[in-house]
Amino acid sequence: MTNDSTTLLLGGRIYTPSSPDATALAVSGGTVVWVGQDAPARALHPDAMVVDLDGAFVAPAFVDAHVHATATGLHLTGLDLTRVRGAGELLAAVRTTVATAPGRVLLAHGWDESAWTDPRLPSRAELDAAAGPTPVYLSRVDVHSALVSTALIDLAPEARVGEGFSADGPLTRDAHHKVRAAARAAITPQQRTAAQRAFLAEAAARGIVGVHECGGPDIAGQDDFTGLLTLAAEPGLPEVVGYWGELGGLDTARTLGAHGVAGDLFVDGALGSHTAALSSPYADEPGTSGALYADAAGIGEHLAACTEAGLQAGFHVIGDAAVAEVVEGFRLAEKEVGQRALAARHHRLEHLEMVTADQARALAGWGVVASAQPLFDDAWGGDAGMYAERLGTDRAAGLNPFAALAAEGVVLAFGSDSPVTALDPWAAVRAAVHHHTPAARLSARAAFTAHTRAGHRAAGVNDGVTGSLVPGAPAHYAIWDATDLVVATADSRVQRWSTDPRSGVPPLPRLDPGAPLPKCLRTVRGGTVIYDQFTSAS
Repeated sequence: MTNDSTTLLLGGRIYTPSSPDATALAVSGGTVVWVGQDAPARALHPDAMVVDLDGAFVAPAFVDAHVHATATGLHLTGLDLTRVRGAGELLAAVRTTVATAPGRVLLAHGWDESAWTDPRLPSRAELDAAAGPTPVYLSRVDVHSALVSTALIDLAPEARVGEGFSADGPLTRDAHHKVRAAARAAITPQQRTAAQRAFLAEAAARGIVGVHECGGPDIAGQDDFTGLLTLAAEPGLPEVVGYWGELGGLDTARTLGAHGVAGDLFVDGALGSHTAALSSPYADEPGTSGALYADAAGIGEHLAACTEAGLQAGFHVIGDAAVAEVVEGFRLAEKEVGQRALAARHHRLEHLEMVTADQARALAGWGVVASAQPLFDDAWGGDAGMYAERLGTDRAAGLNPFAALAAEGVVLAFGSDSPVTALDPWAAVRAAVHHHTPAARLSARAAFTAHTRAGHRAAGVNDGVTGSLVPGAPAHYAIWDATDLVVATADSRVQRWSTDPRSGVPPLPRLDPGAPLPKCLRTVRGGTVIYDQFTSAS
């Protein structure tokens, strides 16, 4: 199916505010042209190609507002460390993988010692014994520290004098950035393109039509960034909106074709690696309060410059000390360019995990978009999670306050930070609905909107229709199999759908913990199919 003819979808559930009981959708020229019931749909579009939905659920396709394409693709196609549960398993996995491709640099991702039975990390000597002469880079799940082999450090000798270097343990901060750059430089262009293509295929298979790539000089470099944008220009793939995270890097961002000078422009690090900047020390490492990579003056200068240049700015910010620095930076920028001009650019903050209601209110006044990741709470929230281990239960309970941000008027745009968490938007919506802290929870409708329509808005699309299924909107949608979403009752089988009579749209599938999630059958971007496992067309 292409976007040059009229296609009529019949006999399903259509998630649209224009017709709460809609069962049919017509698309022509890449645009939604009609929504309603089956009978009038057939009468109005007698020559259309008909797709019999057979009860399937059609909804706006997802947008993932924070990804790292190459790293995810390498993770999807290479060694996966997310299921490793100890040093011995990790070393065995490295030994086996190195033997299959001797001499080629090994990049793997996902170890998380907070989930191990024994949290002891392997020594560098043990890693060297397993890897031999192969350069090895093994990123922690948060990608803010890594276990590396001596052979890799030899490719980046300056790491030995960088902040965050350890003679035996994981590298963090500047040392980590240097070895990561060396590891990425060792990847061949063919490997990189294959990884990016694998990532885009996986995104499409998850019902995702657009992703926001958060690149930068400390992430994967210019060749990686431009290579992804070039690849994504091919037809039949999800859209890639690229952000270049370099403080003051306006000229570079323009040269690279970046949408904004934002994304992972680091104000601080991550909680799991003890590098998120805190106002009080870590509970499990009281000798540190994390790392602050930018100050309010530099943040304010960057915001003002981007505002005056008509570009979207943004920062990676997690810890409360870093958030305070960012808020002060916005205040300084407002003095330079004025509140109205600052708010008009809808600058972004990635993660924004430790934020107060007063800070949220101020950020809303500056038109800020919060690019947040609900699966962070799913993975590390709760009284027994990594957040509580790092911060104590009281501080941990306040993380990722989605409801408070939304209540203050901050636009929430959901993503995965893949490969930190999986490309799984329905799981992310469920995580926001069932946040470990009840006061932080969103309704299913609000969470779904944050992962669909708000993703387009976060990238500057403010036409009021993109990301919804109403006449005049781009035909970005996915078809979902909801047949497994049933519960047995005494007299029948009933579809598991949420109820929200105030919404004016059909209910979403219920997203109970442990219940099956919808399965993507087809993903359509602008009327063009980019993923297809649907066989009920006629």
